[in-house]
Amino acid sequence: MALVPDFQTSPGMRDILPPESARWRRFVHVFAGVAEGAGDGQVISPLLEDLGVFQRIGDATDVVTKEMYDFVDKGGRHVALRPELTASVCRAFVQHRPLTPWKVWYAGSQFRYEKPQRGRYRQFDQVGIEVLGADDPYLDVEIIALGWEFYRALGLQQVNLLLNSLGEPADRARYVQALQEHFEAHLDTLSDESKVTLQKNPLRVLDSKRPQDAPLVAAAPKIAEFYSEAAAAHFAAVQAGLTELGIPFTVDSKLVRGLDYYRHTTFEYQGGTLESAQNALGGGGRYDGLVESLGGPPTAGIGFALGLDRTLIACDDEGVFPAPANDVDVFVVDTTGGLQALQITAQLRDVGIGADRAFENRSMKSQMKAADRSGATYAVIIGSNELDAGEAVVRPLRAERALNPDGSPSDGTQSTIPRSDLLDHLKKALS
Repeated sequence: MALVPDFQTSPGMRDILPPESARWRRFVHVFAGVAEGAGDGQVISPLLEDLGVFQRIGDATDVVTKEMYDFVDKGGRHVALRPELTASVCRAFVQHRPLTPWKVWYAGSQFRYEKPQRGRYRQFDQVGIEVLGADDPYLDVEIIALGWEFYRALGLQQVNLLLNSLGEPADRARYVQALQEHFEAHLDTLSDESKVTLQKNPLRVLDSKRPQDAPLVAAAPKIAEFYSEAAAAHFAAVQAGLTELGIPFTVDSKLVRGLDYYRHTTFEYQGGTLESAQNALGGGGRYDGLVESLGGPPTAGIGFALGLDRTLIACDDEGVFPAPANDVDVFVVDTTGGLQALQITAQLRDVGIGADRAFENRSMKSQMKAADRSGATYAVIIGSNELDAGEAVVRPLRAERALNPDGSPSDGTQSTIPRSDLLDHLKKALS
């Protein structure tokens, strides 16, 4: 009977073990390449912020009302683990006042106390981009295109882009009032859950996936009916820009996003292989007004956040972006006590060659099994004869990868090399 450990991860939390952890690092590395190729620099914000930073997201938002991990710290400050990163980035902008447009990317963990499910955890990681200080529809296009480019860089092909606009604040206010009137006129047919949502934020009722609400949601007024001339022109320019770049999209009038600070453009990337109820890979939009609510000057802003977990599920579904092999280049087998392996692995690592070894003075057979499991291309073998002669045996372990020092394919035959030539021999063979 297996023993149950005294301590395990909390619900909604989990350990990321190798090789999956290497996949996470590679995910961020690929995203960094896309973002920095567009001139964005990385911003690293603290996990902990003043509670008020996130209350600006909106009092009608579940993130604020029931999902935050918040507490009073030892200094008497009411703080919260960040549930999202846009507000943190805007707080940093207000605090440090960098030159605009401020183009930044981020990666890291967030925390929300919500029901765990496939692709959703209470501690979850995202990557994202924020640009502050520019109100230009073609910036909206650039931001959306960078997310699209990132998914393509991962190898994903079944990603759908949904697009909408919430218009100017006055447009949104008129639309919210129209939605309120529409749903209240049919309150008897609305689900109990949506009745509660209606009192907090009528826009969120449009997100309902309950069959009972579907007819009312379908019959609801459309936001496009309330656009001002400027809002309509902004949205038209965004659509024209995406069309010019050859990025396909679908206008979805029900796409309102989950946070209250959005204005104008909103968008969402959906995974075509995922179940419709949980198919959002990420999204974002324009949030003009958030910086001002945090005490800064009126500042335009736009950005997105992309979920790591769901994106990797989509990658698995499409058979792309696998976990990288955690292989070393060379495995040192030492049957003379271990000191030679210590020296050789250090020398190999010093010149940039990945190297590993066995411990506890195990047998030759045991060490060779470990060498094979390591995924190394070559084994370097030191026995008493090689030690006395100042030599080492180099044995190819992966014939399909092994080369001779002159670059020709190896036939798998092992070679005996003077210790003084070992590093050069392996550098040439591995290059």
